[in-house]
Amino acid sequence: MPPRHLLLALAVVAIWGSNFVVIKYALAVMPPMTLAVLRFALAFVPACFFLARPPVGWRNLAGYGLFVAVGQFGLLYFAMRSEISPGLASLVIQTQVFFTLLLAVRVAGERVLASQWLGLALAVAGIALIAAHTDGTTTPLGLGLVLAAALSWACGNLVGKRAGRVNMLAYVVWSSAFAVPPLLLLALLVDGPGRISAALASADAGTWAAVLWQTVANTLFGYGCWAWLLTRHPAARIVPLALLVPVFGMGASSLWLGEPLPAWKLGAAALVLSGLLINLFGARLLGRRAPAAAG
Repeated sequence: MPPRHLLLALAVVAIWGSNFVVIKYALAVMPPMTLAVLRFALAFVPACFFLARPPVGWRNLAGYGLFVAVGQFGLLYFAMRSEISPGLASLVIQTQVFFTLLLAVRVAGERVLASQWLGLALAVAGIALIAAHTDGTTTPLGLGLVLAAALSWACGNLVGKRAGRVNMLAYVVWSSAFAVPPLLLLALLVDGPGRISAALASADAGTWAAVLWQTVANTLFGYGCWAWLLTRHPAARIVPLALLVPVFGMGASSLWLGEPLPAWKLGAAALVLSGLLINLFGARLLGRRAPAAAG
């Protein structure tokens, strides 16, 4: 991979990881569902005028929008308002990998490898370690909400897989159209018209910059560059870099928000990330050892 492509990939994962701190900053003013409405409304308009609708059915686009935008980010924003720190949220949300695996077994009948079960066990141990500690960085409700967000993301992954090989940026943009109406309804019910009006009236330039960061940097630039890289390099070379998202997330939260990183939290991160690594590379490593053992 040329150095400039590697730097671009690192820039994307740095944006995705540090975005959890930006979300926390925006949530200081914007109620959770209101922030979600703004993010996906701005993701759809004006990008829809420049990106053609991908060749997939409306039901598929609607399903992805509901699971990812409403389910994943609606729950994530609600949890991050006061129930979980940005650093831990960036780590726990990665369990979507294992939820996707288990759903694929249930829905598509896929087979789980022994290495994937080991990776899942390590990730579960990491989540259990987080649940066993209460130091103000998370609550049982916050942990549960982010795990539910990860499950919704996993459902979105299966819907996206059925779409086939499409322009992922256009797919995300057009699926956002189906997220805005239910998110707006939830904003009116959960946030309330009074809080919405007060938030919009009190939002300053920094708040709007954080909102725009969600769409321009995190969604349009992030997904656009990631898709561009995947068309030029094997997925096995690009996808593993996404493991750095919680590293950037926890580092940014510690640096900018002063989130503590005690030994138990680093241990939990090590368990979850080790599980993700084994899930990604375990089968390949076992495949290499098998011929060597036979010889």
